[in-house]
Amino acid sequence: MSTDVVCFDYSKLSNWARDCLTEAGASGEVARHVSYYLLEGDLLGFSTHGLIRLLNNCQWLRDGKSLAKGEPLVLSERAAVANWDAQLLPGPYVVPQAIDAASKMAKKAGTGTIVVRRSQHVASLAAYLTIATEQGLVVSLMCSTPGQRAVAAFGGKEPVFSPNPFAIGVPSSSEPLLLDISFSMTAAGKVRQAKANGTKLPYKALIQPDGEWTDDPLTFFESPGSAIAPLGGEQLGYKGYGLTLFSEIWSMALSQYGRRQGAEDGDANSIWVQVIDPEAFGDKQEFLQQVDDLLDDSRKSAAVNPEQPVRIPGEAAQQRKREQLQNGVCYSNATLKVLQRCAEFCDVKLPMAVNE
Repeated sequence: MSTDVVCFDYSKLSNWARDCLTEAGASGEVARHVSYYLLEGDLLGFSTHGLIRLLNNCQWLRDGKSLAKGEPLVLSERAAVANWDAQLLPGPYVVPQAIDAASKMAKKAGTGTIVVRRSQHVASLAAYLTIATEQGLVVSLMCSTPGQRAVAAFGGKEPVFSPNPFAIGVPSSSEPLLLDISFSMTAAGKVRQAKANGTKLPYKALIQPDGEWTDDPLTFFESPGSAIAPLGGEQLGYKGYGLTLFSEIWSMALSQYGRRQGAEDGDANSIWVQVIDPEAFGDKQEFLQQVDDLLDDSRKSAAVNPEQPVRIPGEAAQQRKREQLQNGVCYSNATLKVLQRCAEFCDVKLPMAVNE
């Protein structure tokens, strides 16, 4: 095990996170959901959206910027669609409820779509996908941040959009396909992580105010700072630009809560949740066979490097989860500092590391 990371027993870390949230004022259900889904992000390898965000959640709860208990308000509803106001409840508490409700719609109507406004930061979308796939359902998630401008439009050099994630979960006969990407070249959390670790970005993903491209994360925090480029970069960024517009229309416009209404809402999100029941279209086993064939064809395709065979989205994440559940959930020293700050803020001692 690398000495560059510190690892903790999953159960002890989960209890610690839940205790921190409770000390910050969260109800038992809110604390249970937020601790579970933040840790799920870490288990799957989305370290910029895991427990590193626990301190934010505890601060929001303590400051009244996040509700400690309650339920989303249903603003409008039809047989297979709904618009919710989360009232700044924590995202890891709201998103599972939205997926559950959309899943029930899908089982009745074939599909269910819920848009959510004013959810506090949802963290990693990948953490929620198996809620649907374990029921044999297909799910897609998107979110945007009305209070954030970090991503440039294609051809521009000023930040206009948020770095919007998109995730899909698809059941198969074995492990599900789990995809979680950003419609920008990188996420703001990864820029912050690179700054904290004192490293460059792996590629030039930032556009400086003079129009030059850079991999230096420090430029993002200058005033004026650089903007994150849309997915596709300098040559093909029109693709990411189009997808970003898609995600903000599907989340902000449909929930009727965008930058005009939520410019002061900080990290709070507008969310799109859609669940589809494949059995509404035909035989379930035939659907699974088609998915299996697609995944098998991908796995068996000739790899550029034989030592790095083609993988299915989510395979590495699920293997990482199994390893960390067995050997410990591991964090860089930069992330550990944030966890220690959270422990001090909540006056709840971190558990002993398993590799000390």
